[in-house]
Amino acid sequence: MRIGDLSRRTGVPTRLLRYYEEQDLLHPDRGDNGYRDYGESAVRDVQQIRGLLDSGLTTEMIRAILPYLSGPDELVLPAEHLIPQTAALLQGHVDRIQARIDCLARNRDRLLAYLAAVRPDGGASSSG
Repeated sequence: MRIGDLSRRTGVPTRLLRYYEEQDLLHPDRGDNGYRDYGESAVRDVQQIRGLLDSGLTTEMIRAILPYLSGPDELVLPAEHLIPQTAALLQGHVDRIQARIDCLARNRDRLLAYLAAVRPDGGASSSG
């Protein structure tokens, strides 16, 4: 399929698809006319790339793990392929995620404590 078809099927603008190719995340074949030709698997690849970017991974991290993704929820990275640089990238990302979780939890607890102090019903919430 051509880049426009891939864009329509994934909802990702052609500009971003070209960027993914520049970042070595997509590898289309080229026809004699120079047009990009994407296989059917490119739809899944683009969806995985979007999901990983949305989760906060950088293109560098995605480039390191993309070859080992066997589906949207499964990462199959043999231990012998986990080089120290990739492990450090992933650990750094995990650490940043945990820091955000900790910050959000502290903010939630502060807001709940404030609501409990100022609500006449003792801070009970209907959102569970």
